[in-house]
Amino acid sequence: MATNSKRITNFSQAVLYTVIFIAILGAVNFLANRYNKSVDTTSNKRYTLSDQTANIAKALSQDLTISFWDRPESFVGAKDLLDRYALLSPRIKVVYQDIDKNRTAAIAANIAARGAITVQTGNKTEQAKSLTEEEITGAMVRALKGGDRKVCFTSGYGDGDVAETQPDGYAAVKELAEKNNYKTQAVPLIPLPAIPKDCTVLVVGGPKRDYLQPAVDALKSYVEAGGHAMVLLNPPLKFGSSVDDNAALDALLASWGVKTNQDLVLDLSGVGQLFGMGPELPVITDYEDHAVVRALKGMATAFPLTRSLSEAATDKATVKPLLKTSGEAVATTDMKSPEVKVDQSTKGARTLAVAGELNTAAEAKPGEQTASKGRFVVMGTSRWIANSFLSFNGNRDLFMNMVNWLSSDEDLIAIRPKDPEDRRLNMNSSQVTLMFWTSVIGIPALMLLAGIGVWLRRR
Repeated sequence: MATNSKRITNFSQAVLYTVIFIAILGAVNFLANRYNKSVDTTSNKRYTLSDQTANIAKALSQDLTISFWDRPESFVGAKDLLDRYALLSPRIKVVYQDIDKNRTAAIAANIAARGAITVQTGNKTEQAKSLTEEEITGAMVRALKGGDRKVCFTSGYGDGDVAETQPDGYAAVKELAEKNNYKTQAVPLIPLPAIPKDCTVLVVGGPKRDYLQPAVDALKSYVEAGGHAMVLLNPPLKFGSSVDDNAALDALLASWGVKTNQDLVLDLSGVGQLFGMGPELPVITDYEDHAVVRALKGMATAFPLTRSLSEAATDKATVKPLLKTSGEAVATTDMKSPEVKVDQSTKGARTLAVAGELNTAAEAKPGEQTASKGRFVVMGTSRWIANSFLSFNGNRDLFMNMVNWLSSDEDLIAIRPKDPEDRRLNMNSSQVTLMFWTSVIGIPALMLLAGIGVWLRRR
């Protein structure tokens, strides 16, 4: 009898421990799903969504659904990226749709092929072109913002050409703007200097020739009527492909509180040498306290052949610096000689870029909302957004941050999605041979000899 009682007690304890163990596992599983956290230890944060994506997700005020349309066997490949979106905000829901079983729903969503991705919020739906963070976040922006936004590039005076794929062209920056959900358009200022009203941001991209007064007047009217302009003016070098002084355009900028100095900035700090560059290309790693550059902390930007800027007395606008060189910079005012002469007496920090806002808003027409204040960004070089330099470190982010600030999309200012870092190992023929003899022949041979030695010793 005592034996049976002991068996019953042991059995009851086993059942109790099993129930407790299962309950603990269930609780752990619930908490793991509810508070799913992961740590990305890759050097380029390959498995971490960008700051921009995180900021957009945190700012959501309404539910957003990301749908992946494919066959179930393809869902696993999409989960690695899409599930990271769901972890950013409880307002983001990720749905995996079987395109064969939900054919009518796919037709209603205008899904033409397997692998399609849609982003829906409210009654607005946008499609991402591919399974990448850049495309999915772009679709989120389009769905949330609504309305077309356009970046216009001036032409007619030797400005950067958005159709040009050569190193000095602007084809890459045009593509960058379009990937970030801005339409683009070239705006010729000759023969009729008219700036379209639907230009959200106007880029004056380093004109080589003097702007005629009608073109200057058109730019003035556009900004002072509430428009937004990015003015990039190169140093007026008088050798090689010379650049005109553009006195009329300089006078307009001075009326807005920005003086463009006729000089060439040389950075003697040696930072540029770390990137294989000379003093004619200042590299900036520290930034001023402004929304445009605040997110660039720790990133480098480079500005080839740049002039300096300074503040001009005016009560028409409020101007703030964005970028300054280190105190080891100098400036030469000899624009005619390719031989740079360093004058140590001119050493000191130079301002390379400023952002400004007119102090009064344009008058709104009857029946319209209050007009916005004109905004502008001025830089001492246009070459930093050319095809050959746009990809340098933080230059792409800086350009888009400027565009976002000018278009009053400050919530999009951040470090954007990057392409996965290329970590392929490139080896020449001798290195391949060495690798073969070391890993395929040498190491196995050593292991074999070690084994034989152990066998002989035991024998």
